[in-house]
Amino acid sequence: MNKIKEEELKIIKDQQSNLEALIKNIGLLETQKHALLHQLADNNKEIETTKHNLENTYGAININLEDGSYVELDKEDISKLKVVEDAK
Repeated sequence: MNKIKEEELKIIKDQQSNLEALIKNIGLLETQKHALLHQLADNNKEIETTKHNLENTYGAININLEDGSYVELDKEDISKLKVVEDAK
């Protein structure tokens, strides 16, 4: 029976072990990503509910997130509003 050298076999085994560890870690990260995406969706739903509740209480307003002050928006301002995605 022919065999490769022991040091060659060790290299192959180490490489396979590293590959398995990397694949396992990628799976773990994908699972964490999936859970975080669900949390993000839940957070977005909460934001929309809060916006709706505030609009019912105060009408259409623009809130200063630093101090909580707000400015009422008139119909012209509302028609100019557009959704802007934050790329942070």
